[in-house]
Amino acid sequence: MKNRKTILVIDWLDVYGGAEKVAKYLHEEFKFDKVYTLVNIMSEDNLKRIFGNEIEVETSILQYFGKYFRFLLPLFPFALKKLKVKEENALIISVSHSVVKGISFKKSSTHVSYIVARNLKYVWEEKDLYFRGIRKIATFIIPPLRRFDIRMSKKPTIIFAVSDFVSNWSTEKYNRKIITINPPVNIVDFEYHEEKDDFYVSVGRLEPYKRYDILIDVFNNNGKRLVIIGSGTLFKELKARAKSNIEFKGYLFPEESKEFLKKAKAFVFCGKEDFGIALLEPQVCGTPVIAFRAGGAIDTVVENKTGVFFNEQTTSSLEEAVLNFESIKFNPSYIRQHSLKFSVESFKKSFRSEINL
Repeated sequence: MKNRKTILVIDWLDVYGGAEKVAKYLHEEFKFDKVYTLVNIMSEDNLKRIFGNEIEVETSILQYFGKYFRFLLPLFPFALKKLKVKEENALIISVSHSVVKGISFKKSSTHVSYIVARNLKYVWEEKDLYFRGIRKIATFIIPPLRRFDIRMSKKPTIIFAVSDFVSNWSTEKYNRKIITINPPVNIVDFEYHEEKDDFYVSVGRLEPYKRYDILIDVFNNNGKRLVIIGSGTLFKELKARAKSNIEFKGYLFPEESKEFLKKAKAFVFCGKEDFGIALLEPQVCGTPVIAFRAGGAIDTVVENKTGVFFNEQTTSSLEEAVLNFESIKFNPSYIRQHSLKFSVESFKKSFRSEINL
């Protein structure tokens, strides 16, 4: 029996992605009574995947704009100001990748904010990725949004972050203590497979920041078989760039993609992620990874034991890493055991322990 209400706050509910998976595991542990979010346009099926039975969801004024809410970035601060947690003496957990760490709440309540990505990163380091073309005329909103982001960081009682990379970034920007709690990978979704086939695999959205251009150029040169799983704005461009040894599967459901993850010689990842749960999924299968040495990869890969790193996002750096990888004999059982540290149960235990419940 709970002695206080538990509240989930999440930036928005649209698709079932990484933040939503975290919300699902937190709901299993804390049994949320209510959800506050800027916008809820999620399908009923996906809402049930997260919360099971029906749950009360309160939204902001951005709800009126439906799927076009992202175009209203300058209004996010106003919408958040109006969205207030009204419950007294509640345990509030926010899953924040944008603004909701700054939600207002009663003094009798406790707010634990879990930063699952660099908040408002599109007005920080990644501003040039977002404010391109016609959007350049809106760059005047960047300074006020940065100031808003810093002010909102002072509101939570406690802040956790998904990786040391995000913790360090948040500490630098917000000047307050941040505790790292790595998010989980659902072990039961993936199968351990000791025997590996002679191909490489990569899974992810085909977008510029993922640097699939480097991956394709390297495998065009070395002629090794590469399977790319995922869709995105660069799908046609990358497919046209690739030679016949590179296969594009498009988007696959997890039960299909796991067949490639478990049989591949290695999983290759060229992007810089805040955590990058995609790097853990092959390791659950006993498959080593080749990853860019940055971001959350440093939290999840043990060098020369569960994978290898490359230091620059260049073809020469990745080519060297592939050669280095092929000179090492990896132990699939050790890789699998390493991944178990990131289980759902370990995550829940760490989260509850850090908030002293």
